[in-house]
Amino acid sequence: MTQAGVDVDGDGKPDFKVDIKTLVAIAMGLFSIAGVYFTLMAEIQAMHVTVMRMESELQMNSEFRVKWPRGELGALPDDAEQNMRLIYLEKSSEKYDNDIDDLKLKVKELEKCID
Repeated sequence: MTQAGVDVDGDGKPDFKVDIKTLVAIAMGLFSIAGVYFTLMAEIQAMHVTVMRMESELQMNSEFRVKWPRGELGALPDDAEQNMRLIYLEKSSEKYDNDIDDLKLKVKELEKCID
């Protein structure tokens, strides 16, 4: 196998010898570590985005929870229909009450006429 000499002190003589196979293994190890690092960084960034999204949803839910019962966010179509029906029933009830009052007056007038 081919060996590469490394000159650390610059005197022209190799201070220690390393196989090419070892250099390739070191390079592959460094590339593997870099790949793991970037993968972990991507995962952390994805989790950060997920947490930001969850915080936003939590804030919107809290706002909805407070404002919906107050009627600040509108009403459902079913609620509007139900409100219309209730208004109709109230008007009908008022009409029936007025009719009953009129009938009571007529009965009293008839009773006066009979007596």
